[in-house]
Amino acid sequence: MKKEPILAICYDFDKTLSPDDMQAQGYIQSIDYEVADFWKESNELAKNNDMDQNLAYMYMMSTRSRGKVLFTRDTLHEQGGKVKLFPGVDTWFDRINEYGRNKGVSVEHYIISSGLKEMIEGTEVAEKFTKIYASSFYFDDAGVAVWPAQVVNYTNKTQFLFRIEKGVLDINDQGVNSFFQPNQYRVPFRNMIYIGDSDTDIPCMKLVNTNGGHSIGVYNSETKDKSKVFRMLDEKRIKYYVPADYNENSQLEQLVKMIIDRTISNEMLEEFYFECVSEKDEEIKGQSEETIKIDGLINRLEDSMSFANTHDIISKLRVYENLTDEQKTKLVKIALNNNQVTYILKDKDVKKFYEAVCKNYNDDDARKVIAILNSK
Repeated sequence: MKKEPILAICYDFDKTLSPDDMQAQGYIQSIDYEVADFWKESNELAKNNDMDQNLAYMYMMSTRSRGKVLFTRDTLHEQGGKVKLFPGVDTWFDRINEYGRNKGVSVEHYIISSGLKEMIEGTEVAEKFTKIYASSFYFDDAGVAVWPAQVVNYTNKTQFLFRIEKGVLDINDQGVNSFFQPNQYRVPFRNMIYIGDSDTDIPCMKLVNTNGGHSIGVYNSETKDKSKVFRMLDEKRIKYYVPADYNENSQLEQLVKMIIDRTISNEMLEEFYFECVSEKDEEIKGQSEETIKIDGLINRLEDSMSFANTHDIISKLRVYENLTDEQKTKLVKIALNNNQVTYILKDKDVKKFYEAVCKNYNDDDARKVIAILNSK
């Protein structure tokens, strides 16, 4: 391997790394709302105003905090510190990173969530992520949230996968729209894992899954409700499902380790493939389009297994007059070695073509072909 491959593990947050919505683990209660009432009012606000649901809950958080909670970055960080994580999440990242290092794979972790970036930044595992893509606020000089800075919903989540693929991580970097050759991707989709729990993850899961990556559905091991992952499996949104258990030797850990093992083999094969492509490109560099077409037709003639196909290829080759000596050498060898060609050398069209090929071309094989053409 010329370079260490990178495996990107992308996570939803709510009900993927944490058992519940982050806002429902202290913040909603602090502004004197019942959790169900908050979400009901937020969803109605979105519905009645053709409003994005994530913008609606962000508006509700901001406006309903007045007179009750100082709505600042520090407050959100503090609330994030109260968010519970599934078992094993606190040690998961270091364990997986170490396993990757031992196998020669660099593992990176990303959050792609409709939750709040500022709350995720307050969790004990925030520093484990290469990048956190989530909804966020703009804060004034006093640190008070005054406007949405970024909103992440289930449809625009996929843009961040393309950023990870190309290594263009800044959300304002237009380089994400640049053309990349397949071997230039920093993290090709085949080296991505997406872990999520619900419909909001489906676009990302589908994108990763259909491009050779690995989508994993997780479910709460306490409720054991697998209905969502069953449906996502049926619809081919995911390849695998496991409990949201991040403990050592859990099913999820074993599955991710197997993917890491497979990544090494895959990348060795991909590297070999791109070396073949590079060698081919180097050898045909400078060749005209016409030369490439002629070589392709000659290769087809060499493999021809029917008279009809041979006549068809000959008809296409006859339009080209300036054949190289190398091409002529190959053509006369085909005439002698491929029975489908040899048998019909005297057919009018084939004979005329080979007479032109052998004209003024003097080698032993060419003389043998001429002898066949002139025989009775």
